[in-house]
Amino acid sequence: MDLLSIDSLTDQQIAAILDRAGEYFSSDRVGRSNDQLHGRIVFNVFYENSTRTAMSFATAAHRLGASAIALSVERSSVAKGESLEDTARTLNAMRPDALVIRHRENGAPATVAAIVDAPVLNAGDGTNEHPTQALLDAATIRHRLSRTDGLTVAICGDIRHSRVARSNAKLLPRLGAEVRLAGPPELMPGNIVPLTVDEAIAGADVVMMLRVQRERLEAELGDAPGEYLARYGLTSERLATAAPGAVVMHPGPMNRGVEIEDRVADDPDRSLITLQVEMGVPVRMACLEMVISAAA
Repeated sequence: MDLLSIDSLTDQQIAAILDRAGEYFSSDRVGRSNDQLHGRIVFNVFYENSTRTAMSFATAAHRLGASAIALSVERSSVAKGESLEDTARTLNAMRPDALVIRHRENGAPATVAAIVDAPVLNAGDGTNEHPTQALLDAATIRHRLSRTDGLTVAICGDIRHSRVARSNAKLLPRLGAEVRLAGPPELMPGNIVPLTVDEAIAGADVVMMLRVQRERLEAELGDAPGEYLARYGLTSERLATAAPGAVVMHPGPMNRGVEIEDRVADDPDRSLITLQVEMGVPVRMACLEMVISAAA
């Protein structure tokens, strides 16, 4: 079983992951290792920079008793011109029990999954998907608000380049939530009915802000300092138009003062940003446990 996309999971598998993650989160099992995956080996192969995803997958493997081995891509044969397919064949010959991959190209995890015998987990591919991020976002919402069904989630920012937005737009409606997507016109996909950020946030139960992925832009936005925040970012004034008790999320890394105001990001009552990071470990524990157990 590979975990390449939200679409690769059945409703029953999604429910099982969220339930298992909730068990890990609420027990002290998160704070120590267990033997669920004792003796197993997980390869972490990250072609793009990562802090939260890379470290939480490694931590999740260790918590389950597995060994997490990271490939330093910049010091690997990739730097000598080795293709993705040949790297996959090389790693497959070492017989890992699972392989976690992040790659700049859409579809790269599926390419690797076609070669590697072990389960492959997509840790983010280009602008395509980031399924475990969406799962941890759903788990975070469910933990804080006790449900996802009937909630309105506004996802605002660089939608065009966001694999997080794409995975959440697939997952959250399956869990009964309404998703609103909004951002600057030049950062919205052409197939999305445009909403302004103000329209998306008004009355929303959850407001998820996204980083502007300037490294993927073909042309600069041309925004002056403070302009993006004023026009499209999450300020206290915009958050005041959301539903009473609305919570704030961000997959990170944050550009403070650009897509989100400091006092909103750090609000102890409304910001779930640190909780999202914390939830990443139990969710990825549940994912590793599911795919490796299915392959046994």
